[in-house]
Amino acid sequence: MKPKMILKLSIDFVMTVLLLVQMAFQVTGQEAHEWTGAGMFVLFLIHNILNINWYKNLLKGTYTAIRTFQTIINLLVLVTVIALAISGIIMSEYAFGFLSIKGGMAFARLLHLSAAYWAFVLMSMHLGLHWGMVITMFQKPMKRTPILTLPALVPMCIAIAIAVYGAWNFYKMNILSYMFLRSQFVFFDFEKNAFAVFAENTAMMGLWICAAYYAAKFLKKIHTTKKSIEAIEEKPK
Repeated sequence: MKPKMILKLSIDFVMTVLLLVQMAFQVTGQEAHEWTGAGMFVLFLIHNILNINWYKNLLKGTYTAIRTFQTIINLLVLVTVIALAISGIIMSEYAFGFLSIKGGMAFARLLHLSAAYWAFVLMSMHLGLHWGMVITMFQKPMKRTPILTLPALVPMCIAIAIAVYGAWNFYKMNILSYMFLRSQFVFFDFEKNAFAVFAENTAMMGLWICAAYYAAKFLKKIHTTKKSIEAIEEKPK
């Protein structure tokens, strides 16, 4: 594996961990939340610099359904992260407290609340769009097994269980109400232990990873089928 790819994967892994840390405010507290958020934003900038060619090619080539889906998710991630950075800096008491920003606190709080949960969902989906690469990395050292065998069914059942648990927590915590600001205050259970908090957030991340991964597979399948039909129709009779 090339050094640049190793660097990219390392940054993506650290960002994934930091995303889970960011969503565990009741465990980390305000100061750690701010510093890990600042660190994550720096890594996000490096991630985008390393993938600058993606931006250069935005207006090039044909937009298939899967490419359109990926582009929308990526651009929305960019928008939400910028919104988080701006609102986070305005509200900061520690990492950017030296700026002594006084105005716009009410707006920044609402923006940060909504953008945080949108970013969590969208970044999880972004990870899901590249999950095939992760699966391939783990499959390379071992032989590919048929789908209907125990070695293949076990990880599939685990993934389904995680997604179902994630969906339950997403509903139970009423995350949609925060995303659309139907509820403007988040209830944090500070008595819940750290393991439970991270388990719930990891499961919710798994839910959106699965959703994006299988949505992408479905769109690719449609595209492949369409190309096959067009190829048959173009054959001389």
